[in-house]
Amino acid sequence: MGRKFFGTDGIRGRTNAGLMTAATAMKVGQAAGTYFLRGEHRHRVVIGKDTRLSGYMLETAMTAGFTSVGMDVVLLGPMPTPAVALLTREMRADVGVMISASHNPFEDNGIKLFGPDGYKLSDEAELAIEALIEQDLPLADADDVGRARRIEDARGRYIHAVKASLPHNVRLDGLRIVVDCANGAAYKVAPTALYELGAEVIEVGISPDGTNINEECGSTYPGAMANAVREYRADIGIALDGDADRLVICDERGQVVDGDQIMAIIAGAWADQDRLAGGGVVATVMSNLGLERFMAARGLTLERTPVGDRSVMARMRDGGFNLGGEQSGHVILSDFSTTGDGMIAALQVLAVLVAAQKPMSSLARQFEPVPQVLKNVRFSSGKPLENAKVQQAIADGASSLKGSGRVLVRASGTEPLIRVMAEGDDDRQVAKVVDTIVAAVKAATAG
Repeated sequence: MGRKFFGTDGIRGRTNAGLMTAATAMKVGQAAGTYFLRGEHRHRVVIGKDTRLSGYMLETAMTAGFTSVGMDVVLLGPMPTPAVALLTREMRADVGVMISASHNPFEDNGIKLFGPDGYKLSDEAELAIEALIEQDLPLADADDVGRARRIEDARGRYIHAVKASLPHNVRLDGLRIVVDCANGAAYKVAPTALYELGAEVIEVGISPDGTNINEECGSTYPGAMANAVREYRADIGIALDGDADRLVICDERGQVVDGDQIMAIIAGAWADQDRLAGGGVVATVMSNLGLERFMAARGLTLERTPVGDRSVMARMRDGGFNLGGEQSGHVILSDFSTTGDGMIAALQVLAVLVAAQKPMSSLARQFEPVPQVLKNVRFSSGKPLENAKVQQAIADGASSLKGSGRVLVRASGTEPLIRVMAEGDDDRQVAKVVDTIVAAVKAATAG
């Protein structure tokens, strides 16, 4: 069944264009509220947001939608996505909402939904809500309309949970840490958590104005973090994205460490401590072949899923894994969280750094990445991946890399892009394969 609203990570789009309007947000609130109105108890939804200007509009619209069908609303204000997941569960809410477009520019926004267990919704639940969005839903009687209130201690609750993920005998005293909050949802909680654990904190990206989220800062622009690390001679840099479910770090030299290396650092340490469950790690098809080889050398497995942290989490739950993630920096540590959490992942890396008593540069490169090239091709219409010449180019590329690499071509779930990736031991051959496929896709989209 086709999807009109939900993509790989909720609903996302440009503000006041297409789907991402106040009218849609209100309908989503009514539909999700109706879907979760089960049982005789007073029903409740928790709503958080990042720092985008449009968050005010969408928060208000969703509040109207939920209250109109009889559900009470608890407003958290700007909070990370993992905080919403946590508080949905802790407050015994029926549903949680995060208003954010993650790492996208401020013009975009999105809606992510969590069930009462704090996990992102299943495909079945999203499809059921989609069906309700386009229906005329019954509204609550006048005396059953929901109430809305804002709670003031949400930040403190989340900071406590983040700190509790670090072993009690680990302190960050003596560490100078740059934290780049991307002018996003973690702009207050991330520096505070690090400070309370004893670190000297240099803050970057903590002045949101509604339009500067992810703007030349955060995990998608790690140069700001790396420059601050070098300028202040910090021991490590931590960069989050707009909703703080994604993490990129850098060592004391400013060398960037991606999600694959972060997973390798944590996996290695946890395996040594007999803490790694499931016999390995869950990653996506985008993770570097070098990570797979690193895991195999340690007698561990790397299980791959389709792109999206929701797919990773589903496989982790099915297979009993407690570590998974994406090369982009979504790292899921299910001992502590039901979704990706940049701060909790950062603290696990810091715990390894403290125990090693070595510079971060000695830990940052756990494996040698296999040369990997990724290019995006934007298109306006059609289905280029169904074009015969594109399919042939993909098949020829995969055949040329057989035994020494792989090819992955997919449509983005959030943007009109075809993502073309190849990796292998011969970097020139990899680049040639990608360029050939990109040319075929461009020709198909131009036709």
